[in-house]
Amino acid sequence: MTEETKEAKTTKKERTDENVIYVGHKPPMSYVLAVVTQFQGSGSEEVIIKARGRAISTAVDTAEIVRNRFIKDAKIKDIRISTESVTNEEGRTSNVSSMEIILTTNKKSK
Repeated sequence: MTEETKEAKTTKKERTDENVIYVGHKPPMSYVLAVVTQFQGSGSEEVIIKARGRAISTAVDTAEIVRNRFIKDAKIKDIRISTESVTNEEGRTSNVSSMEIILTTNKKSK
């Protein structure tokens, strides 16, 4: 039973990782497509949009485009902001702002 329990926990963790969209330098519509695909294709009830530094504005744009144009019943469940210490190749450490936007939909009515 311990192996089955361990396997169930691993599967659950992978499921959570699949629901995360990491925002970078692409245009917002690339990430909008990923979020919409995650909601509709995978049947997820929750998607997390993560970004750091200058990509935070793209993450906010992505969340707003999804909510206003594509999935009207999507709600912002939570917004988390933090600062991460990043070490570059030269060994210099710098602080970078980071943000997570958690979007949810109510699919329990189905």
